[in-house]
Amino acid sequence: MATTVRIPGLVLTDHEFSVPLDHSRPDGRRITVFAREVADPDGLARPFLVYLQGGPGHEAPRPSAGSPSWLPRALRDYRVLMLDQRGTGRSTPVGTLTGTPQEQAEYLTHFRADSIVRDAETIRQQLGVERWSVLGQSFGGFCTLAYLSQAPDGLAEAFFTGGLPPLTRHPDEVYAATFANLLERNRRYYLRYPDDRGRIEALLPLLDDGAVTLPDGSPLTARLFRQLGYLFGASGGQETLHYLLERDPRSPVFAHDVAAALPFTARNPLYSVVHESSYADGVATRWSAERVLPDEFRADPTLFTGEHVFPWLFDDVRGLQPMKETAELLAQHEWPRLYDADVLRKCTVPAAAAIYAEDMYVERVFSEETARLIPTLQPWITNEYEHNGLRAAGEHVLGRLVDLVRGRA
Repeated sequence: MATTVRIPGLVLTDHEFSVPLDHSRPDGRRITVFAREVADPDGLARPFLVYLQGGPGHEAPRPSAGSPSWLPRALRDYRVLMLDQRGTGRSTPVGTLTGTPQEQAEYLTHFRADSIVRDAETIRQQLGVERWSVLGQSFGGFCTLAYLSQAPDGLAEAFFTGGLPPLTRHPDEVYAATFANLLERNRRYYLRYPDDRGRIEALLPLLDDGAVTLPDGSPLTARLFRQLGYLFGASGGQETLHYLLERDPRSPVFAHDVAAALPFTARNPLYSVVHESSYADGVATRWSAERVLPDEFRADPTLFTGEHVFPWLFDDVRGLQPMKETAELLAQHEWPRLYDADVLRKCTVPAAAAIYAEDMYVERVFSEETARLIPTLQPWITNEYEHNGLRAAGEHVLGRLVDLVRGRA
């Protein structure tokens, strides 16, 4: 079923697809996956570019003329299919899960990159497309690598932006690297805004006393507040945090702005409960970030953490508390392999990857290791952008990747 509307400069066609929850059981429970086809009015017959959003657990952008910033460049060569990955946006939502924690955990094991790839392949076949191109941002790049591993015959091209994941690295190695990056970001932050350390030292006793309550009723704990280091990984993130600290911490505006900036909230439970599994290529995570947290962060309460899920999160965020036992079960789950190195070594799909030299979330060294494994992949290593380069300068970033694949750069 598809419906089409026209807005200034764009033709939008909405699709809903029925797919199995578990693709190994095609006759079992089914869910809906939503995708929006975006085309230039003069480009309705152009080949497809599937956009795989970052996350996990985030819906695709809602397009308008000129937004997101990479869309005008994409539409010169493609029709874009913006996929609301399973559990997000207009796809069947995760929401408040029912059943026992064991049943909830089993359900959520089907929301990783491998299942998203199989959804995409089901959709490609239903649309009658022989091959299409994919653009993966951040976690979407993890999905793109899984696509190259599982179903390369469905791909014409593959583009990665800030999301070329490690293949053979244990989650502990991944988190050790990202914590090292985060220590450096903390150093840079206090070098730029030295007075903010004093502001935070004055704020921490208020948080310990429960003086700040978030809009959902959760008390803002110090450890929850420290997760705002997540902001350091995007352009302008230091300023976002600094301006937030200028506010009176007792004002409702402060609590509202903190809640809006926190990475892990009840609004998007998938981001919290399956986040670590993104790095679990054949292993259990067992709360990897908590286990490898460096001593510096434990000793200095003014150091910010970032995109790291800790078990206490399911105590501190009221809306996540019902998922505490489910999250524990997923942390102990032995996840299947996501990537096939042998298939990737034989890859024939033209590919290009933007590897950001100082990416706080995806370690550059690990991305380069993966890039060297794939014979058709053209890496573009740059320090021009942070992890959000595609959002900040989409015309240039996507244009560069297309030029690399087409032999123009």
